[in-house]
Amino acid sequence: MSNDAEYQPPKVWKWEGESGGHFASINRPIAGATHDKALPVGKHPLQLYSLATPNGVKVNILLEELLAQGHDQAEYDAWLIRIGEGDQFSSGFVEINPNSKIPALVDHTTTPPTRVFESGSILLYLAEKFGAFLPTEHKARTEAMSWLFWQMGSAPYLGGGFGHFYAYAPEKYEYPINRFTMETKRQLDVLDRHLAEHEYLAGDEYSIADMATFAWYGQLALGRLYDAAEFLSVHEYEHVQRWAKAIDARPAVQRGRMVNRTFGEPEEQLHERHDASDFELRTQDKIGDGA
Repeated sequence: MSNDAEYQPPKVWKWEGESGGHFASINRPIAGATHDKALPVGKHPLQLYSLATPNGVKVNILLEELLAQGHDQAEYDAWLIRIGEGDQFSSGFVEINPNSKIPALVDHTTTPPTRVFESGSILLYLAEKFGAFLPTEHKARTEAMSWLFWQMGSAPYLGGGFGHFYAYAPEKYEYPINRFTMETKRQLDVLDRHLAEHEYLAGDEYSIADMATFAWYGQLALGRLYDAAEFLSVHEYEHVQRWAKAIDARPAVQRGRMVNRTFGEPEEQLHERHDASDFELRTQDKIGDGA
């Protein structure tokens, strides 16, 4: 289909095969498992099944921040779910997330174990479980929740909208790229105006709202998403830049970005994490390889 062709939708849509593009092989109009495969279970209280996409990174960061605060019960096993290969459609994964999206978490400290899916739900579940990274004062807590849900509602326009048509669609079309670029820049402006008057999204306190939003908009501002920093002029959002750089400098955030990461520089990847010492071992591997 060329840019000049006008698509006329049929009266009734029918699935006639792959639509093309980066994720064509895993896109389908039905739910459920495609194959039988049980999920692995490690030794720690929390079992995370994920990949280091922005949605996955949110939870990685919170778990590492909890451990940095000394919450031993936040120790976790991180199992790699390769969404490009359809791991999310295994019977085991569908059992804990019927929506077949990462991340998904199972808490084995409860009887029976508790499944949690959707990144925002996992963040809230863990913050409440450990009493951390969610303000207790009414106004600040409400503000944190508002920004958390702002991120959950806004990011699909950035990822499934802008990111898809700018970076992943099989052909470039002016209308959707302009449409979602405009919305992405509007969202960055929303953040920039708020952060001009607040250190963090909920005020003075770093929270799960910052972790969730950093994974998408902070990394976008730092030039890590869609190779679009110049196109979007992200340097113009000076308050987003300040906030993103401050969060990015946190050791727990740096560790969280490594977990279940299969792309980028080898020294920034930790395909699966099963103990806090894995980070030290990864550093030793880097030194041993002469990297």
